Amino acid sequence: MRSLHLLTSSFMALSLIACSNSEAPTEKPAELQWEMPQVNMQAPADNTLLAAWTGPYGGVPAFETASLDDLKPALEWGMEKNLKEIDAIVGSSDPATFENTILPLEKSGEELSRVFTYWGIWSSNRNSPEFRKIQGEMAPKLSEFGSKITQNEKLFERVQAVYNDPRTKTMRPDQQRLIQLTYDGFARNGATLNEADKKRYAAIQKRLSKLHTDFSNNVLADQDGYVTCLSEGQLGGLSKSYITAIKSAGEGRDDCDYAVANTRSAMDPFLTYSTERDLREKVWETYYSRGDNGGEHDNNALIAEILQLRHERVQLLGYDNYAQWRLENRMAKNPENALELMEAVWPAAIARVEEEVADMQAVADAEGADIKIAPWDYRFYAEKVRQEKYDLNSDEVKQYLQLDKLREAMFYVAGELFNFNFTPVPDGSVPVFHEDVKVWEVTDKTSGENIGLWYLDPFARPGKRSGAWATSYRSHTTYDGKKNVLSANNSNFVKPAPGEAVLVSWDDAETFFHEFGHGLHSLSSNVAYPTLNGGVRDYTEFQSQLLERWLSTDEVVNNYLVHAETGEPMPAELRQKIKNAATFNQGFATTEYLASALVDMRYHTVDPTGIDPDKFERETLAELNMPEEIVMRHRSPHFGHIFSGEGYSAGYYGYMWADVLTSDAAEAFKEAPGGFYDPDVAKKLVDHLFAPRNSVDPADAYRAFRGRDADIGPLMRDRGFPVPE
Repeated sequence: MRSLHLLTSSFMALSLIACSNSEAPTEKPAELQWEMPQVNMQAPADNTLLAAWTGPYGGVPAFETASLDDLKPALEWGMEKNLKEIDAIVGSSDPATFENTILPLEKSGEELSRVFTYWGIWSSNRNSPEFRKIQGEMAPKLSEFGSKITQNEKLFERVQAVYNDPRTKTMRPDQQRLIQLTYDGFARNGATLNEADKKRYAAIQKRLSKLHTDFSNNVLADQDGYVTCLSEGQLGGLSKSYITAIKSAGEGRDDCDYAVANTRSAMDPFLTYSTERDLREKVWETYYSRGDNGGEHDNNALIAEILQLRHERVQLLGYDNYAQWRLENRMAKNPENALELMEAVWPAAIARVEEEVADMQAVADAEGADIKIAPWDYRFYAEKVRQEKYDLNSDEVKQYLQLDKLREAMFYVAGELFNFNFTPVPDGSVPVFHEDVKVWEVTDKTSGENIGLWYLDPFARPGKRSGAWATSYRSHTTYDGKKNVLSANNSNFVKPAPGEAVLVSWDDAETFFHEFGHGLHSLSSNVAYPTLNGGVRDYTEFQSQLLERWLSTDEVVNNYLVHAETGEPMPAELRQKIKNAATFNQGFATTEYLASALVDMRYHTVDPTGIDPDKFERETLAELNMPEEIVMRHRSPHFGHIFSGEGYSAGYYGYMWADVLTSDAAEAFKEAPGGFYDPDVAKKLVDHLFAPRNSVDPADAYRAFRGRDADIGPLMRDRGFPVPE
C-alpha cells in the first residue's frame, strides 16, 4: 500500500516521502517467502515518470529528463495499475495471511510511488502555473482513488482477518506493528462505515484535496506576487552580504533596484537590521498578510470550509472533534494532554515577552525614537538589547556561519554519531532537477557500504515553496531485497552573487541542522517495511530538534565556525557571549510558536459551523492575552502546516511535545563522560531513536533510550523559564 501511504502524505503534508523500489528483488528472507499477485499491465515505454530508476547507487530518479507532459498520463496509468493489484489481492481464494495480504499491500503501487517523487519536486521545488493546472485537475481524482482502496470492503475484511488472527501475536514485533498500522489506516479512514457514510466520507476527502491544494497555491501566489522594492537610499543598517543578495534578486526587474522577497529568510534579517521603520512595517505587513489580501488568492473562505468538512468527517467516525481523532494515535493521545503542556509553558512565555518589550522600549526611549514598540520593531530593538545586554551582535556572529562550512560540520557530526561518510558525487553523474542541487554519496565509515545519497537544494527561487524541509525519494527497506536511501534537504537561503559566501543567522544555522536531522533519521533506518518508515508527528520532530544541539558543541565551533574573510576560528569571547545569550528572546520565540499551536488546537476542538477565521484568530489570541507586539509565527491565512494538508493539523503542538523529549535527551548527553560525542549514548541514540523509525511505539523507544519517560523540567530550564510544580 505504498502508493496509498504516499498519496495520503501528499495531501496531509507539504512534502512527499517516496519509498519506491528501483532494483530487481533479491532473495527474500526464508521466513518471509511470498509472491506478489501478478497484474499484466506494461507501463508505457515512453513515460519516464513510470520507468524503473536506473543508473548508479541502486538507481536514481531521472530528474533531468522528467517531463511535466507525462505527469497526468503517468498518474492515471499508475492508479489503474494499483487498483488492479488490489483486485488481485482480494481475488485470492486463500485465507488472508500476512504473506498474501499485508506484504502485497506494502509492495503495491510501485510505479505510482515513483510518479509521486516527481510530483513532490514539481509541487515544492519547481512549482509553475502549468503544474498547478494539472494539480488542480488531478487532486480530486487522486482522492477518489485513495477512497477506492480504503473503502474496499473485501480488502478491509482480509486486513481485519490478519489483524484478528491469534497467530499475529507470535510474529516479530515489527510485523505486529505493521499489521496494527495497516489496520488503523483503514479503520480510521472510513472502512467501518455504512455505504451512505462511506460515500459522504469519500466526497469530503475529494473536496478537501482541492481545498488544500488551492490554499497552498494561494500562499505561493502571494509569496511570488509581492516584493518590496528598495532604492539606493533605503539600505540603512543592512549588511553588505544582504545588500548584495537583494541587489542580485532585483536584477532583471524593471520596477526596482533591490528586491526583498516575500519569504521568511528575506524578511527576518530586514526586520532585524533595517533602520527604515516605515519599510520595516511594509515588509512585515506584506509577509504576514499572505493569503489575507482579499481577491482570488484570499484563503479565509477556504479555511472555514476546510474546518467544517474535517469536523463533519470525524463525526462520521464517531469522534467529538477533529483533534480527538487526530491525536488518538500520537504520543499526546488526546487534545487535553497537548493543551496541558502548552498551557503550562504559555504563562512563562508571555511574562518573558513583557520583560523583553520593556527592555526594548527603554532602548527606544533612550534613543529619542518617540515610538511604542510594534511587531515590526521587535526584531530590530531585540537586536539592540542583545548588543547592550550581552555585547552580542548578530551580524558579527553571522560572519562565522558560512553555509558550506555548516554543511561540513553536519557531515562531521553524522560521522561521529552515525558512522556515516559523505563524499561529493561528481556533477552530471546523478540527475538533478535544478543546477543549484548538489549530491553526496553516504557510506558506512567502517565497512564502506553504500547507505544511499543525500541531495541538497539550498537556495530560494520563484516557484519554490518557502521554509525548509526534508524528504526522501527512496526509503530503506529489506522485505523485498535491500534498498538504499535517497534523502534530500531543501532550504531557502538567499542566493549570493557569484563568488560570495552564503552567511546565515544562528537561527537559520539551527534550522539547517534541524532538517539534516530528518535526513539522518531517514538514512539511519533499519526497518524492513515501507509503512514503518513513517512516523508519529509529535515524535518525528524530536530527532531533528535534538540534532540542533550539536551546532554549539566545541568540536563544531572550534573547527567549522570560521570567519568568512579571515578564516580565523570564532574567538572564545564571542562563543561565551553566545552561551550567555542562549535564553535571550525566548519570550518572542516561544510565544510566536505557541500562539500558532494553540490557535491550531482551538480551531480543531470547536464546532466550526459558521466560523469566521479572521475573527476567530483575533478572539482566541485576545483570550490568551497574546502580547500585541507579537504576531503568530504562522497566521491562519498562510498556515500551510495545517491548511495546505493535514500533516500538522491539530498537531502543530508537536514541536513543543518533541522539544520536551529534546531537552530531556540532551541532558543525557550532558551527563555522559564524553558529552555530546559520548559513544555509548550515541549508540543508544541511533539504536533506539533513529534506526527503528516507526517500527516501535515512540514512548517505548524513548524509555529504551533514557530509562524513563521525559520530564518538562529540562525544557523550562533550557528556555530560562521557571519550572512549574
